[in-house]
Amino acid sequence: MKQLMGGARRRAVSIGGAVAVLVAAGVGTWATDTWPFNGKDSYCWGAWKEDSGPEFLSGEALDEDNASRTSKETAPTPRQPRGRCTVALHSERYSSDGDKVTEETEVTVVYGPAPEGAARRMEWIGGYLGDRAMPLPDGLPGATDGRHALLVLPKECDARDGRPTAVTLDSMARSVYSDSTMSGDAGLGGSQSVARLLVAAANRAMEKAGCAPAKPLEAVSPMPTLPEDDEDFFTRACRIRGLEFGKEAARDLEYQVGAVTRDLQSCSVRTQAGEGRYFDALMVAQPRLSALFDGATGSKAPARGWRGTGVFADDYKVVRADCAGRPLTVLMLAPSPHETTPYIAAFANAVARRVGCAPVAPGGSSR
Repeated sequence: MKQLMGGARRRAVSIGGAVAVLVAAGVGTWATDTWPFNGKDSYCWGAWKEDSGPEFLSGEALDEDNASRTSKETAPTPRQPRGRCTVALHSERYSSDGDKVTEETEVTVVYGPAPEGAARRMEWIGGYLGDRAMPLPDGLPGATDGRHALLVLPKECDARDGRPTAVTLDSMARSVYSDSTMSGDAGLGGSQSVARLLVAAANRAMEKAGCAPAKPLEAVSPMPTLPEDDEDFFTRACRIRGLEFGKEAARDLEYQVGAVTRDLQSCSVRTQAGEGRYFDALMVAQPRLSALFDGATGSKAPARGWRGTGVFADDYKVVRADCAGRPLTVLMLAPSPHETTPYIAAFANAVARRVGCAPVAPGGSSR
């Protein structure tokens, strides 16, 4: 009996020690705002709730065998104004052939300043504002394509070096088979839902960072939609004079008309065989979005005859010029083997003419 009692005490001490370790771990976890545990009903600093609308947050997302939803996050603070949260879904099933299939979904939100290096920043800007992205509703400075999104925050949240701070949302979904991997739908609910998810996370992040505006940001109006589907039978991309391709070259390409507004316009040309980039052309004139280019457009014209300042690098070309008292910035991203100077000139002058500004590139006409 004494031995049994001693064993019980030892087990009690062991269990107590384990509980103490878990409690200590939990304290540390909450101190850094990371949630690696299943079953939490709120995510991204409390911005999102379970069963609040999008499929990836629903109970049905956990109906698959061995399904789980986990979350990990680090909140920004006034002293460390960077944050990140990730919500992940994982499940396993078996195909009709008996092969194991793993389903994975990740939705990630990042709070922080625009990238510091110019080349990386240009790629980052183009990735969120170009291609199929459409402007966020209610005049919010940002865009989404339903899978990715960016929102530039008010000036009060700028980094110490002046770079604008943004909140980005990225998603990934895939089915992993024994011999292949297929991409899928992350269950975000479309562009309107993504805009609301992004704004909710941005409001909570700004509260944590100590730079929240007096009135929270809102995304309540309907999202604009793409003006047209992609086109794979053409000789003139996006119907812009000067973006011309011969019939042989165009046969292997497709283009997408993106946003066409006073603040944002884009045109993307891709290879049909996949999603390989031929070029992405982007115009930005919205003031807070324009601030993303500050310090990255050089101090002189990129070439003879160009108006404003700019940089023609191997993988990107960017030009900024005045347009009715506010900066108009044109960016073209393209692999270095493609010579795109004639294309950026045509695009720059076309968008400048459309919004009522003087030509940016040489050879343009204001008529």
